[in-house]
Amino acid sequence: MNLIIDVGNSFVKLAVFSRNTIKRKEVVDHKHLIESVEKLKRQYPSIKRAVISSVGSLSNKDVYGVNDILDVFVLDSNTKLPFTNKYKTSKTLGADRIALVCASLRRFSNEHVLIIDAGTCITYDFINSENEYLGGAISPGLRTRYKSLNNLTANLPLLDTEKPKDIIGNSTKESIHSGVVNGILKEIDGVIEEYKLKYLDLTVILTGGDANFLSKQLKSSIFANSNFLLEGLNFILQFNSNE
Repeated sequence: MNLIIDVGNSFVKLAVFSRNTIKRKEVVDHKHLIESVEKLKRQYPSIKRAVISSVGSLSNKDVYGVNDILDVFVLDSNTKLPFTNKYKTSKTLGADRIALVCASLRRFSNEHVLIIDAGTCITYDFINSENEYLGGAISPGLRTRYKSLNNLTANLPLLDTEKPKDIIGNSTKESIHSGVVNGILKEIDGVIEEYKLKYLDLTVILTGGDANFLSKQLKSSIFANSNFLLEGLNFILQFNSNE
């Protein structure tokens, strides 16, 4: 069994995998990482290895602490990958984006795939049918857009995410919901259409914390999977363990 540790900006996601199946998943604060790993190891004694992916802040002390419990593999720019990376600044490609591309290979190898991760940022990552990663785009996510309107203006309130009632907002709150949510929906649908003009047989995957909220409102046909990044990290660990 494998333990997947995905360190984000706000929380840490932990997932226990038995081969390719998730047996347990939980979200914890950064400060509770070590005790959570210890607890999972007691509950699942057959866990032997862990992979750590970090886009947030993770200290060497935390890495060493996990390594005292399990054999740890840390994903970085030098990790052996099952695809050709044609990103010009490959050293700066985020671990989360690498994991998503790997997950697409496990399920859709030798296909044109666009992976959209809707979280704090919206990332677009494209890998072609030759298993070549070409790059993508990075855009502000839902909550980032709501917070920006509140932080960078004097009078606009910070709202919870909500599906707009109409394209025409008849109040400040409804105008914000329309602008933020419809703006993102039009962006995602537009990006997908641009890719489809170039790659007719395109597979589109939507994942991330806002995937369920957005997938029900998008016009485009997509494959939604909230666990896609975790699956990708597990695949990377397997790939580097010669399984």
